[in-house]
Amino acid sequence: MCSKAASALEHDHLDRRHFLKMTGVAALTTVVGVAPVGNVAFGAALTKAQRDQLTPDRIIELMKSGNQRFRQGKESPHDYLAQQKASAKGQYPAAVILSCIDSRAPAETIMDLGIGDTFNARVAGNIANEDILGSMEFACKVAGAKVILVMGHTACGAIKGAIDNVQLGNLTALLAKIKPAVSATEYQGERSAKNYGFVDAVARKNVELTIVDIRKRSSVLADLESSGAIKMVGAMYNLETGVVDFFG
Repeated sequence: MCSKAASALEHDHLDRRHFLKMTGVAALTTVVGVAPVGNVAFGAALTKAQRDQLTPDRIIELMKSGNQRFRQGKESPHDYLAQQKASAKGQYPAAVILSCIDSRAPAETIMDLGIGDTFNARVAGNIANEDILGSMEFACKVAGAKVILVMGHTACGAIKGAIDNVQLGNLTALLAKIKPAVSATEYQGERSAKNYGFVDAVARKNVELTIVDIRKRSSVLADLESSGAIKMVGAMYNLETGVVDFFG
């Protein structure tokens, strides 16, 4: 094998091994041409050099591949203890994910992610407040993450609450941030929280408006996106099928 071809294979190997790990030893052996030793191939956390080689589009593709493995029950054999030790003195996540607090929608699990792969922010209804925006600015401008993913999910309780005008302590102000998505959703049918088709349509619109809001309220992130340094995308996670549907 010529050195150029070997270098290309090794680059692909590093991308797959250290971000969203390969599905098994056989696949890894095929790509690299040699068998990994023990759990080393799946253990180490993402390094700066490896993260910097990844493009935003490549990171998104790896997330999609990780979700496919999750749906097929073929998740990578993560060595979380090795990842913890490898990332203890420094972290180089490839993306920052804003998702809902729903216990059934853990982003790291459903996209087969490991320790050190992504920054993760969770808030009911996956809305972007000032603190979330500041966290994203740190993640991308300071720490070097290249993708911002805003992920909603089906049958979201926060979306239902916004539709029903729920009033409850501090939750009232949070739901008010979702209500623009309710009025902005075009839908032919019953516009109520009992209609899950409408609930899911609002959830998707809420993701879209959250991304618009991020661009509007953070010049730091908008400039990074304009320069091509980062990419912002939305997604909806289906609680029934396990599918993460990327868009935008």
